[in-house]
Amino acid sequence: MSEYFENRGLLRAWRALGYSLTGLRSAFRHESAFRQEVALAVVVVPLGLWLGQGGVEKALLAGSWLLVLIVELLNSAIEAAVDRFGPEQNELSGRAKDIASAAVLLSILLALLVWGLLLAD
Repeated sequence: MSEYFENRGLLRAWRALGYSLTGLRSAFRHESAFRQEVALAVVVVPLGLWLGQGGVEKALLAGSWLLVLIVELLNSAIEAAVDRFGPEQNELSGRAKDIASAAVLLSILLALLVWGLLLAD
């Protein structure tokens, strides 16, 4: 029988959690930008939870930076997949990496906008 049919319910969820934790460890170990953003998150997320006035503000302040981490993980995954095909220059590979990097930039700008608007209010 296929492994797909054997991995159901809690076992499948447990294995998925393991894969996710492996991915986080790998990103932390191999991606310097992710390490830098995690270091900022250690400060920014608790600060957002402390400064926020009510649940929605706390969620926006903390969540906006967690979104940066999520987008950085996706960026790193795209870069790793593109790099898998080889070191030679390719216009589409470069475009994919640039677009993923732009997504990280926009997520950082969004976090700054959220923080600026909420703290200025």
